[in-house]
Amino acid sequence: MGDILTYLDTLDYKQCVLVFSCIVYVFEQYLNYRQHCRYLMRNRPSELADIVTEADFKKAQAYNLDKSSFGFVEGLYKQVETILMLHYDALPKIWDLSGQILYKLTGYTTDYEILQSLVFLTVFTLISTITSLPFSLYSTFVVEQRHGFNNQTLGLYFADLLKSQLVMAVLLLPFMSAFLWIIKTTGDKFYFYVWLIVVVFQLLIITIYPTFIQPLFNKLTPMEAGELRSRIEELAARIKFPLKKLYIIDGSKRSSHSNAYFYGFGKNKHIVLYDTLIDHSNTDEICAVLAHELGHWKMGHTLKLLAVNQVYLLSIFWLFSFFIHNRQLYQDFGFSTMPTLIGFLLFQFIYSPVESVIGFLQHVYQRKNEYEADAYALKLGYASTLRSALIKLSIKNLGGFNVDPWYSAWNHSHPSLVERLNALGVKPTSDTPIVVEDKKKE
Repeated sequence: MGDILTYLDTLDYKQCVLVFSCIVYVFEQYLNYRQHCRYLMRNRPSELADIVTEADFKKAQAYNLDKSSFGFVEGLYKQVETILMLHYDALPKIWDLSGQILYKLTGYTTDYEILQSLVFLTVFTLISTITSLPFSLYSTFVVEQRHGFNNQTLGLYFADLLKSQLVMAVLLLPFMSAFLWIIKTTGDKFYFYVWLIVVVFQLLIITIYPTFIQPLFNKLTPMEAGELRSRIEELAARIKFPLKKLYIIDGSKRSSHSNAYFYGFGKNKHIVLYDTLIDHSNTDEICAVLAHELGHWKMGHTLKLLAVNQVYLLSIFWLFSFFIHNRQLYQDFGFSTMPTLIGFLLFQFIYSPVESVIGFLQHVYQRKNEYEADAYALKLGYASTLRSALIKLSIKNLGGFNVDPWYSAWNHSHPSLVERLNALGVKPTSDTPIVVEDKKKE
């Protein structure tokens, strides 16, 4: 242990972070370039001939090419911003500014580290929100709107932004106070106690989100009696899924993209369908999509992933315990003091290359789960309908049909459409690609 700590004191942390940050950035941009080249292809590959029409393929290519081109600009800006922020010691300046703001507003000095940390977190979040705002606006009101997905007004966009910031403040500031207090008062074994409070906080968010947070942004309406409701209830009963309520969410209020999910603990499960999913799919296809989602529940994927993530989280806090008292770490980034929040933030910079690799391994695990959930839907008899549902969703969402395998493996938690269809092993009943028609009347 002592040798490890001695070695850590010899590192130039800022240079290590800058070098590794650039290495990861170059690697990821290489993968992005590989995928970008796929979007430049105008002719539909032969393996997509029975999946998507030439016209729909070109629409998807155009949409994803726009997103890819914009992604290069946004990625470059973020990388330059990070390098400049670290090189010119912006973090110590923001920390000092937070101390000045704390004193002017409350009269408390920088001796009150937890209060100063909360001010720092607020100021840092505000700066990050402002610098990312132009990119978010362009993505929503130019890229998404150009391709028919955005349904938001500027008023709704900024109302959502304000509400999300307020919700974050109400939840995050008390949590961070407890987080920092526990680290300061529990000694060298703080990582276990901090992990416990993070687990409790996660469970709290999962519990209150559907009831108190989601309604601030979307309206959930109980699904009316009818064929769709009956079929879903029959599916749930068939596999003994403890379905309590069925909801439809007004996802079309903001976007034309489709989705479905379930939530709840124990025997209190709720299923939520986006109204856009209902508009784009028939009853059999919706049941097929839900059969896939319920497959995750039946095989315990959600609980297993939660358990894996908790072990991973505990390991991060344990590793942080080796750095929290390392004065060299703080000094290399321009700090003369050793605030706990700053130490954790700097540790995240150091750990980010490892986190990239861990993220890739998590994607490998999640992709395995996706194949298993598809196989479960197939076992329930939804193979052909799941095939048509996946194709329809990809067409309506202008998904990336032409996917580079390296890019997909590094970035995606789900296999590509072609990979999933090949795994299902179900061929179309005709040589004609599926044509999607909206149920909505003009």
